[in-house]
Amino acid sequence: MDTLKFKLVIAYDGTKYEGWQMQKTGVGVQQKVEEALASIFPSRPQVYSSSRTDTGVHALGMVAHVEIPRAEFKMLPRRLVLALNAWLPEDIRVLSATPCRAGFHARFDAVGKQYRYFVWNQTAMNPLLRHQAWHVPGKLNLAAMRSAAKLFPGKHDFKSFAASRRYEMESTVRTLTRCELTRNGPRLTFLIEGDGFLYRMCRGIVGTLVQVGKGKFAADGIKRMFACRDRRAAGMSAPAQGLVLWKVFYKKAQSEKNSKPKAQSSKLERNFKGQTPSDDSPAARRRLETLRSRR
Repeated sequence: MDTLKFKLVIAYDGTKYEGWQMQKTGVGVQQKVEEALASIFPSRPQVYSSSRTDTGVHALGMVAHVEIPRAEFKMLPRRLVLALNAWLPEDIRVLSATPCRAGFHARFDAVGKQYRYFVWNQTAMNPLLRHQAWHVPGKLNLAAMRSAAKLFPGKHDFKSFAASRRYEMESTVRTLTRCELTRNGPRLTFLIEGDGFLYRMCRGIVGTLVQVGKGKFAADGIKRMFACRDRRAAGMSAPAQGLVLWKVFYKKAQSEKNSKPKAQSSKLERNFKGQTPSDDSPAARRRLETLRSRR
């Protein structure tokens, strides 16, 4: 089947969802995105993501890919974002949809990810951030937390910081390139970047660092935790609501350099010239309003 492949960048507030993945019970973000696609394309295309997020975890830069039969694609490529968002709930948004090479895979082509975790360190919680940050009211030793954070970058066995799965992992070794802590007033931001992450690994790292800040662990105790390879040796898991999948990194293929994706998008739009009205035409606006009214 002749198809068009698109790379999607998706943002969502994960508060109401059972994570990204389709669920037997509860609703995942993936389900909502695929329902939006099914409302536009009869073949009901599936999306394939770069990663999974847990219940209550958010994303600003989730990447996914989708293949749409060329015969069904009756719009300008740049209209796909508007069309999808017209069918999505307000807590999920497609930020971009760009044509990509046929061999692109959102998961297997990813070379790294960046997560950010937010803590509100003040006596009273900011009610506007109650679903986007972990409330830690007590005083924290930031110097000790930063000293401990410096021990995480590099290649390590992170078994002590990850929750167990129902199956045995082939390897629990991962490489972090960044683990940093910044403060802006009462808000603490943990930036964690690496080539891959174990189940709840980021939350285990942040929970441990916060407990270092509270004096429960010494900063140099991180080395012992790595050596133990036992979840009980490290600190608590931070709650889900403070975690955001910030971005996913890809190595640009040589064939994609020199703005080839932009050229491919322009070529696709030329193919549809004359079949659809321009983005700013009254007919295009009426069609978008029709899509919204069907929700």
